[in-house]
Amino acid sequence: MTDRRLFLKTLAAGGGGLMLGVLLPQAGAHARTKPGAADTSSSWEPSAVLRIASDGRVTMTMPYVEMGQGTYTSVPMLIAEELEIDLHDVVLEHAGADDKRYMNPALGFQVTGGSTTMRAAWMSMRQAGAAARMLLVQAAAQRWQVDSASCLARSGTVMHPASGRKLGYGELVEAAAAMPLPAPASIVLKQPADFRLIGKPARRLDTAGKLDGSARYGMDVQLPGMKVAALAITPTIGGRLDSVDEAAALRVRGVRQVVRLDDCVAVIADHYGAAQKGLLAARPTWHAGSHASLSTEDIVADMRRASQSAAARVRSEGDPEARIAGAAKVLEATYELPFLAHAAMEPMNCTVHVTPDHCEVWTGTQVMTLARAVAAKVIGLPQDRVTVHNFLLGGGFGRRLEIDGVERAVRIATQVKHPVKVIYSRQDDIRHDMYRPYWFDRLRAGIDAQGQPVAWFHHLTGSSVLGRFLPPAFKNGYDEETLDGAERPPYAFPAIQVDYTRHEPQLPTAFWRGVGPTHNVFVVESFIDELAFAAGIDPLQYRLSLLGDNPRARKVLEVAAREAGWHGPREGKTGRGLSVQFAFGTYMAMVVDVEVEQGEVKVQRVVCALDCGVVVNPDTVQAQVEGAVIFGLSGALWGNITLRNGQVEQGNFDDYRVMRMFETPRIQTHIVASQEAPGGMGEPGTSGVMPALANAVHAATGTRIRKLPIVAALQAS
Repeated sequence: MTDRRLFLKTLAAGGGGLMLGVLLPQAGAHARTKPGAADTSSSWEPSAVLRIASDGRVTMTMPYVEMGQGTYTSVPMLIAEELEIDLHDVVLEHAGADDKRYMNPALGFQVTGGSTTMRAAWMSMRQAGAAARMLLVQAAAQRWQVDSASCLARSGTVMHPASGRKLGYGELVEAAAAMPLPAPASIVLKQPADFRLIGKPARRLDTAGKLDGSARYGMDVQLPGMKVAALAITPTIGGRLDSVDEAAALRVRGVRQVVRLDDCVAVIADHYGAAQKGLLAARPTWHAGSHASLSTEDIVADMRRASQSAAARVRSEGDPEARIAGAAKVLEATYELPFLAHAAMEPMNCTVHVTPDHCEVWTGTQVMTLARAVAAKVIGLPQDRVTVHNFLLGGGFGRRLEIDGVERAVRIATQVKHPVKVIYSRQDDIRHDMYRPYWFDRLRAGIDAQGQPVAWFHHLTGSSVLGRFLPPAFKNGYDEETLDGAERPPYAFPAIQVDYTRHEPQLPTAFWRGVGPTHNVFVVESFIDELAFAAGIDPLQYRLSLLGDNPRARKVLEVAAREAGWHGPREGKTGRGLSVQFAFGTYMAMVVDVEVEQGEVKVQRVVCALDCGVVVNPDTVQAQVEGAVIFGLSGALWGNITLRNGQVEQGNFDDYRVMRMFETPRIQTHIVASQEAPGGMGEPGTSGVMPALANAVHAATGTRIRKLPIVAALQAS
């Protein structure tokens, strides 16, 4: 486990202010190494900065990015709680690109992802606030010549109740900055019973800006002299630009320049409308390349063949082959999950200005230092000559963990003398995404005469995103992200074997909200339902009988079933399904009610029970469940990226469907109280709702869904 003891240092004390750096271990046993970086697991580096100015203003430089998950509220709550200030008294700044100062200790470099933010921030940010509070109290006590234990910090002031004296934080920062920092062991954190903020609903700090339009996203960047670029990217995977009618493009009013790259053309104009018209006039033609005839069917056929080849043995316990040989019955199934696009509300965009000795980048990214590194590599400048400005993200879902958009924008900007904003159209964004991998899984289980499993086999075949993104983390065929939810399902099987065959398709793949569990939880929970059905046992009771010594999983399953009325009445062509999982440090169970009519699925209700450890902001937890459920329902019902003649067929929300407001079910969230360390909340809901939905459809129709999307499977049945 990562050692998360706090170390502090005074970084600066200029202008009468106090600045603290929060020091954490660079990486623990399970943390990852930044691509191309040396192993720094023994070093200690600052990961965040807290500043208190002489006017009392508290500024936090946020090491994580806000992409809708509530980070810019929940993390300041930790600081405000221990520093004894109001949440709205914390001023936030976007962090710059700096692995040393803003490293995510859970992942080993500056990154927001994997539902790690609250897990990484829980102790470090509380300790930072507590240490600052202790310094301020000590400074006041020293000025008054009293025992610091007789002083209290409240609402941005230090008080001495016995004498009635009080001083604002701003009056104390200069003295506090000169004091020795408290030893880590001496930092006193508040007890949960004394929390004013943690565990209480809090309105998000970024809401007002999103309502009045003052919130700034990468798409909002405006710079003096800035031009705008519209793109045409080769429609075929691996294709190349052949020809462009540059003269025709330049005749369009407002068009200033045409930039050619190997795989795309960019029309540079005064505004996006002119750039788009110029692009139409340019009529680019393409050389299709070697994948001109590639189809989804070809990729799946290759994957099916690969699934029959040698695999990496991930886990084998209890002699599964011997146990299945003596089983009363053996069940087998093959599951397929399609490529999926991220389709964030804000399409990809990046603004760049390149000068002979410097490069500036304005974008929304989950990986600041990787964005800086790729820009420096393209231009051939040292990284300290590249500045990356980050913004709020209009959705990330893993897409903005990738730097292909930054690289392309910088390549274009090297040929433009002005700042240039490169904008992907919705079609560009979907057709040139990096997709959730396609999966081909073989499941086999043996059950005894009572229907209980005696052996469980799971063979996964698909892409390793981690193997590409962080090659050092992929060792001996093992990919913890890909195997999450499959390697160690929540059930106590007498014998289990899990194998993984890495197979990389021609289509580029990337992390997608929920990563491995979106695939594995679907497969495991669907096949468990198959076993329960074959045994003639209620799916809820079947799961409860298999959870063994897993009280947190058992509790959330019982709560979800009770609140959903699992055994309650159902009418018409309705069905009810459930799932339970442990992913991203969170236990979660879901019950879904559906009605199926003529191949269309209406999701009526989703009931979620979860144990994510200590809850910082219940409103954020509820919002994350609701967003993840809608994201997961969309993917499970309709999500499907397909190829024909080497080209992605989908290009907008008419053929890559997402759930509309009127289709959204009632979503009920029940939080199980816990004093365990916080778990992640950004992704578990996406994973859990997919199998619960498919199991509900089976209950309603008798059709077992082994290939997503669900609506297409129903129509084909």
